[in-house]
Amino acid sequence: MKLKKSSLRIRIFLSMIFLVVFTSILIVGVTVYQYKKRTAEYNAGRLERKEKSVKAAIDYWFKTGNTYPLETKNLPYIFKDKIFEISDIEKLEINVYDLDGGLAISSHAGFVNTDAPNKLNDSLVVAINRSPEHRIVISTMIDGNSLQSSFTSITDNRFKPIGILNLQYLQDNTEQTEDLEEALTRVTIVYGGMLLIAIVFAYFISSYITRSIKVISDKMTHIKLNKSNEKIELDDSSTEISTLVESYNDMVEELEESAIKLAQGEREVAWREMAKQVAHEIKNPLTPMRLTVQSFQRNFDPTSPGSYDEVDEFCQTLITQIDTMSSIASAFSNFAQMPVQQKEELNVVEVVKFALDIFTEDYIYYDYSQPKIIAELDKTQLVRVVTNLVKNSIQALKGRENKRIDVFVGKIDDSVLISVKDNGKGVSKEDKSKVFEPKFTTKSSGMGLGLPMIKNIVNAYDGKIEFNSEEHVGTEFKIILPI
Repeated sequence: MKLKKSSLRIRIFLSMIFLVVFTSILIVGVTVYQYKKRTAEYNAGRLERKEKSVKAAIDYWFKTGNTYPLETKNLPYIFKDKIFEISDIEKLEINVYDLDGGLAISSHAGFVNTDAPNKLNDSLVVAINRSPEHRIVISTMIDGNSLQSSFTSITDNRFKPIGILNLQYLQDNTEQTEDLEEALTRVTIVYGGMLLIAIVFAYFISSYITRSIKVISDKMTHIKLNKSNEKIELDDSSTEISTLVESYNDMVEELEESAIKLAQGEREVAWREMAKQVAHEIKNPLTPMRLTVQSFQRNFDPTSPGSYDEVDEFCQTLITQIDTMSSIASAFSNFAQMPVQQKEELNVVEVVKFALDIFTEDYIYYDYSQPKIIAELDKTQLVRVVTNLVKNSIQALKGRENKRIDVFVGKIDDSVLISVKDNGKGVSKEDKSKVFEPKFTTKSSGMGLGLPMIKNIVNAYDGKIEFNSEEHVGTEFKIILPI
């Protein structure tokens, strides 16, 4: 997974290194395989040659020196002295068995650390007789070396079997193993040097190949819809990169045209929606004001004893409604106006504590990662952000038991983190996408401008605001602002 997400430069680099390493392993594997194959063929051929030499010596002995009849019962007498002579010449152990598998005579000189069985297995005797060549070879391991035991029929002058010849050949591959180790050492040195060269070569090649792509990638990262974007100019790029650059430059031109049209359309829609919202919000207090004036006009009697109180009550009602209209106008004004930043060095930990001091709720808990986190921010705007988030959390806790709001301030790299978490009613899945939309609210009162205003402030700092919420469990808002 991680390799899939890595950059093209890293992939090219790793691919070239992998190719060299894979080739090295493949060559070493082929070398070892060829060594083992050639060693096995050499030993098998050597055993076969020794077997032919022994049988030739036996046949010659049968024709020229043997005085006993060539019968199975005479095997111990036929080979009485000759078997030791042949064994000494061929430097291997020779055993002769009768046709039933019983040991008739053995050279067992002791230079091979093995013992011939006194009686061959019946199945082995049957296998020898059924074999087309009347020959069986069995391999066993002794102290890390392979012991080859060949079993073949001994025939008389008329090719009638009279016994079974067993040769014990212990393979000594010391010389071949030393040759292999020397060859592998040379291969390791050569390919180790090649690997170092390949690492350097792959680094520069991957950097060269991806240099143009990185330029395009960097430019694309800085593309802004509402800003003028620079075009890319590359002189020594390949055909594919040139095509990509041309497509990017065309996209930048189209993006600028689309941004202008989109901005115009958004402004028209925004003003239209704003006008509707302002009209709706102002109309709400106007209706009770109109009813109050009409009622006062019909019922007011200046000669009555309580006329002064009636006028005072009437004026208070109008003032309350006028204040409501004034707050509505101020809220829309604050939302529509981009925050004017008055940056100053301040301790975010203390400012957040200052913002929380206005709240008297005992279920608000404040914590921080360190006592001092200095950042260049606007104190008023930071207080506004914190108070709005905490107010939203308090309203979300209405009717809940075991109320709790956790406010946390911490530092992440070169940014400051502000977290406000509550265990309130949460936000439904349907409403999550609308949280930062103007005039959206789940409360019975309010105009739904608090969170959009906070988002405007955060965006003005090139910061980030996000939230996690689960219905009936709670909500956590996280704000990350560059220090």
